[in-house]
Amino acid sequence: MLQIETGRGQSVRAISRLLGRSPSTLSLELARQDSSTYCARSAGKRYRARRQLSVRQRRLTPGTPLFQLVRDHLVLWRWSPQQIAAKLSHMYADDPAQRVSHETIYASIYAHPRGGLKKELVQALRQHKPKRGLR
Repeated sequence: MLQIETGRGQSVRAISRLLGRSPSTLSLELARQDSSTYCARSAGKRYRARRQLSVRQRRLTPGTPLFQLVRDHLVLWRWSPQQIAAKLSHMYADDPAQRVSHETIYASIYAHPRGGLKKELVQALRQHKPKRGLR
């Protein structure tokens, strides 16, 4: 709609009344354009690219060496997430990308979809909280 109305030569205020949006919102959207004419398709592409860049990468993803280390300490050696987090901070004192907090470990465990891996990780915890993570 914005592309059509700007192509017709409508003012930002007229378009904002038509769309029920603030004129400043439309002005910002038009200012983001590279060229003098507004193109909805390229605006959508740029929007999706910005959104993709804003998503934080997870630290504990299955298949990574860090996840395997946490899983081994949790399942095989029966360490608590607090102990694992402390061990990682000593092991990787100079590499913050390899350190995770105990809350990150808990969140990673409960974020898994239902299945064998989640069941194994939850059972490895010392205190079983069946309601944790369900909202």
